[in-house]
Amino acid sequence: MTASRPPIPPGFDPDDAPDLSAPEWREKFAAAKVQRGRPKAENRKVSTTIRLDADVIAEFRAGGEGWQSRINTALREWLEKKRA
Repeated sequence: MTASRPPIPPGFDPDDAPDLSAPEWREKFAAAKVQRGRPKAENRKVSTTIRLDADVIAEFRAGGEGWQSRINTALREWLEKKRA
């Protein structure tokens, strides 16, 4: 069994469609940059594995969602104090 094509809408003439092989269309298609996903951040995060004490992890996880971000913030604050 073959699937049927949707009917051509009334008033549509396929011969009136623009020629997409024309040079100006080729330039437009070549210039169009396709980006997928969300935009790249300026300061990207790096995936890493680190071993921490169980009680430290439990304390951060007890705060709910965002516990990894809170660890990142705590480490950043420590770095700022160390640099000062």
